Amino acid sequence: MKKDIILAGVGGQGILTIATIIGDAATAAGLHLKQAEVHGMSQRGGDVQSNLRLSTEPIYSDLIRQGAADLIISMEPMEALRYLPYLHGEGWVVSSSHPFKNIPNYPDEEALMTELAALPHVAILPIEEVAKEHSLPKSANMVLLGMSARYMDILTPEQLRESIARVFAPKGEKVVADNIKAFDLGLAIIS
Repeated sequence: MKKDIILAGVGGQGILTIATIIGDAATAAGLHLKQAEVHGMSQRGGDVQSNLRLSTEPIYSDLIRQGAADLIISMEPMEALRYLPYLHGEGWVVSSSHPFKNIPNYPDEEALMTELAALPHVAILPIEEVAKEHSLPKSANMVLLGMSARYMDILTPEQLRESIARVFAPKGEKVVADNIKAFDLGLAIIS
């Protein structure tokens, strides 16, 4: 069994934290893992992208070829569309519906959402609003991870929760509890 995942977003949104949690969960589960990241201008609101390849068998490349990704997890709708050529026909896109307008010629929001909604396998949610409604404004990325868990059949939600606890443990019990709560919100919305 294998799962090829592309994570996409803009610097500061927490994409690399999601990558860390999935990687930690995969390692704890004894899976083979390859990861490649692009985060050049991430501190200035630039593109952040990570290829995660998880498998029960050895993996020889850390990059996902076009048409091979099983899942795109995106904190930003335009970034989700940017990586569509990498998704295979039965792959899923799980994305925030909230645009991060960091460029002057950002596409028309309505057209962007229409294009996303037209995909055969897509889950879109205003994760930032969900996080704020539950007093978890810094945990929107964990809402997104929870939404994605349903489509990540190589790892269980419990394995991801355990990883969230390990990754956030140095920040204290409240941070761990808040991030697990955000993860569970996303999981419940999609389930």
